[in-house]
Amino acid sequence: MIWIYLSLFASAFLSATLLPGSSEVVLSGLVVKQQGLLWLLWLSATMGNVLGSCVNYWLGLKMMSFQDRRWFPIKAEQIAKGQRVFDKYGLYSLLFAWLPVVGDPLTLLGGVFKVRLSLFVLLVSIGKALRYGFIIAVALGIERWI
Repeated sequence: MIWIYLSLFASAFLSATLLPGSSEVVLSGLVVKQQGLLWLLWLSATMGNVLGSCVNYWLGLKMMSFQDRRWFPIKAEQIAKGQRVFDKYGLYSLLFAWLPVVGDPLTLLGGVFKVRLSLFVLLVSIGKALRYGFIIAVALGIERWI
């Protein structure tokens, strides 16, 4: 039974990195098939996804140490523009780290712009926990119709 939670954790972890993934589909399938305890499914998905976002954060922190290299792909003007956008929408944009397409880059920017790690984890966790709770609720609703 533990393999269910570990598989979901791994799927959520990979989905949160810059790699493609679909932890929502895995979670929904497990809920609809009544595989595992709901709260453990929710916890596994949330923790995996938050830890995957922390990898992006770390990559953002580390990548800036190479910004003075000629081969570095991001120009100083682009970094400044990113800082302005991040400042405009504030730290609370990290609550939307669960969004497709923009969520992973947001977590990378959290590291680039050196958001305090505890605040980063708190904001990202809230958004991702709410998202997975919503997915479980929708999957439970779908299960009634199947």
